[in-house]
Amino acid sequence: MAPRLARFARMEVKMKEIKLSQGKVALVDDANYDWLNQWKWYAVNDHGIWYAKRNSPHGGKWSTIRMHRIIMDAEKGEEIDHRDGNGLNNQRCNLRLCTHRQNLMNRRKTHKRCSSKFRGVSWEKRSGKWCAQIMIHYRHIHLGYFDDEVLAALAYNEAATKHFGEFAHLNEIDEDYCDIGRARVAALRVVVL
Repeated sequence: MAPRLARFARMEVKMKEIKLSQGKVALVDDANYDWLNQWKWYAVNDHGIWYAKRNSPHGGKWSTIRMHRIIMDAEKGEEIDHRDGNGLNNQRCNLRLCTHRQNLMNRRKTHKRCSSKFRGVSWEKRSGKWCAQIMIHYRHIHLGYFDDEVLAALAYNEAATKHFGEFAHLNEIDEDYCDIGRARVAALRVVVL
């Protein structure tokens, strides 16, 4: 299990499943189950992430309501982040209010046709190396070139942790490689802005 998700596995929160369309289920706290289950919910894939939604009449028109927004009682303009990236895990311990920028920090890598499996890493043909970069305040920050794809991913992880804090979505890297890789990144004296 990834280190950043381990803290959720230890929590002893009682939860139940609400059945959705397309064979999906939404996870909710026991305390919210009866209240949420009074409506019919359906599953929607939004840019690769599944969410629970329902339709509701409002002023003669139908509006779409997302389950996580009503659980958190979010005002218009407020955003909700799913800590574990699972849009169907609507337990309160997995939800948090955030800004749009913070929500973008925690996004998963969605492009499947990239040169690297890691976020913030791409293959640079000219140099013949892996390039690590991160976007901070709408600016791409170059983190360095690496012979090893995993080292580039570790450099991204360090920068993301420093700049995004609890909202950082880190690349999942085998723990055996992490210790060796961190030492090699430090030895290369990668400067994280």
